[in-house]
Formats: sequence, structure tokens, C-alpha cells
Amino acid sequence: MDIPALCSHTVRQRKSRAGSIVDCFRLGLETMAEQGDNVTIPEFDTLLQMDPYLKPYAKDFKRRYELFQKQLFQLEEAEGGFDQFTRSYWSFGAQRRPNNSLFFKEWAPAAEALFLTGDFNGWDKFSHQYTKRDYGKWELILPPKHDGSPAVDHNSKLKVVVHTKAGERLYRISPWAKYVTKPEKGVIYEWVHWDPPHPYIHIHPRPLKPTHLRIYEAHVGIASPERTIASYNNFTVNVLPHIKDLGYNCIQMMAIMEHAYYASFGYQVTSFFAASSRYGTPDELKHLIDVAHSMGIVVLLDVVHSHASKNTEDGLNKFDGSDSCFFHSPPRGEHSLWDSRLFNYSSWEVLRFLLSNLRWWMEEYKFDGFRFDGVTSMLYHHHGIGVAFSGDYSEYFGLHVDEDSLVYLMLANHILHKLHPDCITVAEDVSGMPALCRPVEEGGLGFDYRLAMAIPDKWIQILKEFKDEEWDVGNIVHTLINRRYGEKSIAYAESHDQALVGDKTLAFWLMDKEMYTNMSSLVPMTPVIDRGMQLHKMIRLLTHALGGEAYLNFMGNEFGHPEWLDFPREGNNESYHYARRQFNLLQTEHLRYRQLYNFDRDMNRTEDKYGWLAAPPAFVSAKHQEDKVIVFDRANVLFVFNFHPSKSFQHYKVAVQAPGKYKIKLDSDDATYGGHGRLNHGTEFFSEPQPFNGRAHSMKVYIPCRTALVLANEEINYCY
Repeated sequence: MDIPALCSHTVRQRKSRAGSIVDCFRLGLETMAEQGDNVTIPEFDTLLQMDPYLKPYAKDFKRRYELFQKQLFQLEEAEGGFDQFTRSYWSFGAQRRPNNSLFFKEWAPAAEALFLTGDFNGWDKFSHQYTKRDYGKWELILPPKHDGSPAVDHNSKLKVVVHTKAGERLYRISPWAKYVTKPEKGVIYEWVHWDPPHPYIHIHPRPLKPTHLRIYEAHVGIASPERTIASYNNFTVNVLPHIKDLGYNCIQMMAIMEHAYYASFGYQVTSFFAASSRYGTPDELKHLIDVAHSMGIVVLLDVVHSHASKNTEDGLNKFDGSDSCFFHSPPRGEHSLWDSRLFNYSSWEVLRFLLSNLRWWMEEYKFDGFRFDGVTSMLYHHHGIGVAFSGDYSEYFGLHVDEDSLVYLMLANHILHKLHPDCITVAEDVSGMPALCRPVEEGGLGFDYRLAMAIPDKWIQILKEFKDEEWDVGNIVHTLINRRYGEKSIAYAESHDQALVGDKTLAFWLMDKEMYTNMSSLVPMTPVIDRGMQLHKMIRLLTHALGGEAYLNFMGNEFGHPEWLDFPREGNNESYHYARRQFNLLQTEHLRYRQLYNFDRDMNRTEDKYGWLAAPPAFVSAKHQEDKVIVFDRANVLFVFNFHPSKSFQHYKVAVQAPGKYKIKLDSDDATYGGHGRLNHGTEFFSEPQPFNGRAHSMKVYIPCRTALVLANEEINYCY
């Protein structure tokens, strides 16, 4: 059924008062509201025990959960449950039936008439008219050709012709189009019917869900040193082995959903069901994911459901000629900063579209989960514009919260995890919304992880504003550990945001123009390169070990990629010079980029062995401001950082919990990593039963200036 038609006993009794199914729907909601006092959040007590400060907002949580329950109830009554509803990509758009007839279906409630045109009918605008159905639906059936083949050939072009009530004739791409391409000399994308005779069949099963997530954030188009748009095949052949060698077990893929404007970084989506054709075909993306799975790497899609491009001819905007359809009417339906359209999450057909979109990527392409972009914009009517979140709980409850979109996110997480229990969902939220990463059954939004967005901002601030001697190690530690208890965070020192034009990578902030001339290991390091090399490693390790329950790196930054990232656009004469990743720098052995690469690889491999990301948060035993020393233990592994620019410490006393013999397992000062090789890795450090800084034991170590050490207890069996 296409429109909610509630049929509970209570609603049937009251249906005589309803003039239509829509009225019946409304009455059903009223019935649920009358029963609202009986709605309970199954595991709400768990959430309150974890954070008692949420207790004054219990009514808000119950109202949100009740709205979520209502949506599930409506899905069950009107659609037979979410299973069929979220497979609407099997009925909307273009569908080939077993007899090779083609079924077309669209939702265009404001349209006067719909026609299909394309290569198949010589672009006749009126020969194939859709039939109008109830509730804004339009359908068309094309019988097979005389030879029994489909009327529309694979790889042929199509358009929906929309006639509006105002007498306009509009040419549109189906919102459900699975493949769109840009003509060589054109700017408007075209709908291409994708129905290959031999569709790609995935060979390899999904890997097990990692318990300690190490994420490689990647963009296919820039994944090459060449000044061009790189391909899915290039990524499969050249980049996947690189990621595997580095020890990352997850790839977060950006800019996959089709976006007409390349320089939008994929965040102005035009076709939600289409994998970007600028990199290759859908089958080539499927092969990429299949090969990643064969390597034990899970793949997340950077999904953009927070807004959509304003494009009309090749986007969702004004699909049926109205200023709403999939979106709220202006001004609510427009984002003033992003110049984009905002979805109407209260619309039944928008829910169908977005929830089906998530399932499409999971089941058609075998993605393993999603990073939801722009969650802060979704959660609040103010979209976070001009709001400096202080952490006061009143900021997260009240009329400024957009509960339509909040409930959509609850639905999305609930359905995804019901269909695919190992699905991974990540929220990009800067506001700090409580319970964002707690289960829906507790009243949370159901995400698995949130991005620790304050961490990269802190590192950039430090490098911009403070001399090394002025670094506040206590403030650094506070930023790294300041996260909601019981909600998993993804720590990162820098992502694509910090690499974009107008900013610089950490390496470039540290070493700037000297990276062009002084990165050879055949000559002694200059003071600038020495400082930059050492701090680059230390910043990343400290973030990795202390900042969260997962770690993220943006492609190329693992080896200190120079400069910044800028896509071809009018402002740079359409140049690809900065829209690439210079992996070729690693092929020259004497360049120090290889040393930073080696450290990043061994950092991940060390974590893989000892599992600190899967362990409870660290115990910080020292943050000595004068010495610039930070000491903490996590997963029975000891971490020691000396950020002092010139002072080394002999016999420095550090706290340890577990007694025994410790040895160095990772040393940023190792010459292999561009360090000075001041430590003997064969040295054994023995703890003493002397309590120190909150730990039961202590020992003394040598920590050179600008050095980070990871030490493991030789008497512990590290099984996690």
C-alpha cells in the first residue's frame, strides 16, 4: 500500500468521522496520543544511571520515543512493516519485470501530467504518458519489444517530462535513477538506464564488525598523483593495498552519491541512488567494495541526508514543479549557509525515499554502514548557524530541536541495525547532543559512534596561536578525554575539513614551505623539519591512544601530505593541481614522507596487537605543565609523551598499574620514523611496588625531548 491506511480496531471505530484515509491517519495519531501516558522507554533507566543529569528531561525523551513508536506503528499498519517500505527502490523509478516489461513509478504530487521520453521513443515528449494514481503517484508500463527484450536498452538515456498546473513543461531525472552521467560538452547530468545483462555478483562476504575501528577517510577522485579525476579501478588496484598495509580496517568513502558539482566534495547531492559516474560504473564500485571485503576491510558511505542540491534539471529540487515536494517550502526548506534544500522528514514519501536509500546502499553495493553528514543541521531548527554550544543541557531540548528529523535518525538507526546488526553508523555532530550514541531502546538516537570534532580544532588552534613552550598539556588532555561517558567517539587529528583550501594539513602547518626543499633524508634535518616530523607523529599517536574508541585519518595525511586540497573551479582556473594525493612521494625512499608513513603503519599495527581502542578510557597519571610530559595507561599499555622542545629526562618516574617488566613497543624517536634513535629498545623497565600518581606501582624511564613511547608489560597476555 502506498499511503498509510490505519486499520486498528480503535481507528475502524472512529473511521466514520474520517472523510479520507488521510483523516483516518490523523485519527490514528490522536488515538496513539491518548495512549501516550502508557508509552515507556524499555531501557531508559540505563541511560539515567549513566547520566543522572538527564532526569529533568525525561518527558522530552518519552515524547521523542513515542513519536518514534508511532512511526513504526504506521509503517506496520500501512506498509506491512519497514521491510517492504525500505525496499521501495524495487517499485519506484524504473523496474524490469520477469517478462521484460518495464514498470515506471514516480511521486510528483503537484504535477498535472507526467510523460517518459528518451532514446527508446526518439525523444517523443508525449507518446508515453504516465497514469495518475492516488496520493501523488504516477505509473507507466512499457511492454517488451517484439523480440522479447526490454523496450528501453541498457545504457540508453531517459527523461521524465513534468507538466505543471501552471502550464510549464519541465525535464527531470527520476529521483530513483541508479546511474546518471554528464555529457562531454554539457553541464547537466543525464539519466542513463542501468540494466546490465550480467550484473556484478559480490564474491566475498562482509568482514566481521571491527571492535577497534581504524578508519581511512578517502575520496576516489583525488586518490592519485595525476592531475585528473581518478577512478574506482585505480582505487581498487593502487589504494586498497596501501590502506591494508597501513593497518586500517575501515574505509569511509566520500563523494560517492552523485553530485553535479565536483568541488562540493560530494556534499551537494543531486542523485541519491546513483554512484558517481565520474569515477566509473556502478559495477566498478561494487568490485572495489568486494575487494576491500576480501582484505578484511569494512566500507562506510558518507551519506548526505541532511540536505540536497538546489539543482532542478538534474536534482531533486522542484521535481514536480512545486517549491516543496521532497522538501519544506521556503524559508524552512532552505539552508542559508549551504545554499541547499532541506528535507521534510515528516512526509511519508520522504521517509520512504531516504530509508530506502540507506537500504539500497547496504544491499545493492554491500556498504557496511554510514557516516551521516550534517547531523547538527538536522537536529535543530537553527541548524547550528551562529550557535556556540556550551554543553548546557537546555540546548538539547525544547522547541529549537527539530523532532521530525531527530525521529528520522532514530528510525534510520533502528531499521539499519535490525536489518544488519553489524551495521556501523557514525554521526557528524558538533553540538554534543546527549544519547546520540545510545541505543534507541534507551531513548537514544542509536548511532554507534560520534566524531570527536573538537580535537582537530584544538590541534590547529595550538599550532596557529602558541609557541611550543606555551603548550598547555592539561588543556590538551582535557580536550582529548572530554567526551560523553558510554558514547563511543572517533578521534582524529585532522580530516578532510582541515585539508581544504583556506586551511592546511598538520604537516604543512608544522613545516610549511620547507617541505618543498628539505624533506630528503640524505641531508641533516633543519630545525623546522625536525620539529615538524617529531610533533606530527606525537600528535597523531596521542590522539589515537587517548581521544576515543576509534581513530580516523584522511588519505595522504598519514605520510604528511603537503599543501592543501582544492577542487577545480572557476576561482582556480579549473586546476587539478591540488585535487590529488601525491602517493608518488612515497616511492622515493630517501624522502622523509616514507618515515612518517612507516610510523603511521606501525602505530596501527601496535594498536591492533594491544587493542587500546576497544579498551575503557585511559587513566591519565601525569600531565606535567613545566616538563610538558603526559603519561597514561590504557589496555595495560603505558604511554609516555614528552612534548618539551629541548629538555630530555633521565630516570623520569611514571605510574603503572600492573607490576612487571616493561619494554618499548613503539618509539617515535626511532630512526626508521625520522627520529634521532636515542633509545635502546632492548632495555627492560621493571616496576616497583611504590604507589605513584594514583597507580599501585611506578618505574623510571628515559624520555628524550619531543618523543612518544608505547611500553607493554611482558608478563601480561594481551588478549582483548
